[in-house]
Amino acid sequence: MATPLLAVDTPSLLYRAFFALPKSIKGADGKPVNALLGTANMLLQAVADYGPRAVVCCFGAEAGAYRVKAFPAYHADRPPMPPELAHQWELAPEFLAACGWSSLDADDLEADDLLGSLAALESKAGGKTLIFSGDRDMFQCASKLVTVLYPSRGGPQLIGPDEVRERSGVDPNQIPDLIALRGDPSDGIPGAKGIGEKGAALLLEQYDSLEAVLAAAGDPTTEMTERTRSALTDDPDLLRAFKEMATLQPIKLKRPKDAPLDAKRGAAAARELGMNRLAERLEVASGAKE
Repeated sequence: MATPLLAVDTPSLLYRAFFALPKSIKGADGKPVNALLGTANMLLQAVADYGPRAVVCCFGAEAGAYRVKAFPAYHADRPPMPPELAHQWELAPEFLAACGWSSLDADDLEADDLLGSLAALESKAGGKTLIFSGDRDMFQCASKLVTVLYPSRGGPQLIGPDEVRERSGVDPNQIPDLIALRGDPSDGIPGAKGIGEKGAALLLEQYDSLEAVLAAAGDPTTEMTERTRSALTDDPDLLRAFKEMATLQPIKLKRPKDAPLDAKRGAAAARELGMNRLAERLEVASGAKE
């Protein structure tokens, strides 16, 4: 049985771990290591559960240039990165590499663009991909070969096409259309005024795509409330821009080679950073400690 590629939304995991674990967890230099520790533990559990052929940790711009160009308010209200996290962010690629996990940076694009590109590349080669991310935008990648590993309090959930439909009311390929209509407050995308998630899903169930929804709204013979019609016809080009922003951009990549966990070197790196319990966990995994 082929083992999957584990493509990691590293910013998502680092932020999640930073706010989930106390900043009193500090390393050898007296600075917090809670984000690094939490991220490493999540990845180690995923490796133990799914035995991926390789782990690729993706980074990217906080706000992709093409998205800001399409809508200047994109991510505008997000607070700056806490300095306690910024310190760990800088350490992350080297520490992850010590564990045998490669890192990729999307430059002026975002980590999710890398995730989508890796999944498409792996699928083209007939391989399976697990996308580890807390970003629901990644649900658009779900397919027979691609599953989203979505963090939750009870442990990560596996999200495939059926789960996407159950959660959002649309197919994976309709997620960008859904975001354009309902908006995404976490990204600062307002969507169509007054159209929530359920309303957006119903429109897509009836008309299939954003473009078809807009065409229906522009047809006076279509049965539609005036409030909904107004929301859709007020600025249709802006809604199209929202869909473009929500659609992952392709990045040309080479298919990652197989790379197993380097537990021994990871343990040494963890101990150097003062994460001794993590080092012990890795030493057990390497067989260096019973």
